[in-house]
Amino acid sequence: MPDIKLKFILSVLAGIVFSFLFILLAFALPLEEKKQQIIKKPKGKLEQISHAVKTR
Repeated sequence: MPDIKLKFILSVLAGIVFSFLFILLAFALPLEEKKQQIIKKPKGKLEQISHAVKTR
């Protein structure tokens, strides 16, 4: 078999394997959904101070 044909066949097979691998990873890895965090308003003086320290 000529060297050129062997290189072509191996490159096509490598491309198929890598494409299949990335397709499987796309289905296997979950998408992370960012949820909006609800922050309640501080009631007492200590909660206000704590909230002010956390937001710095």
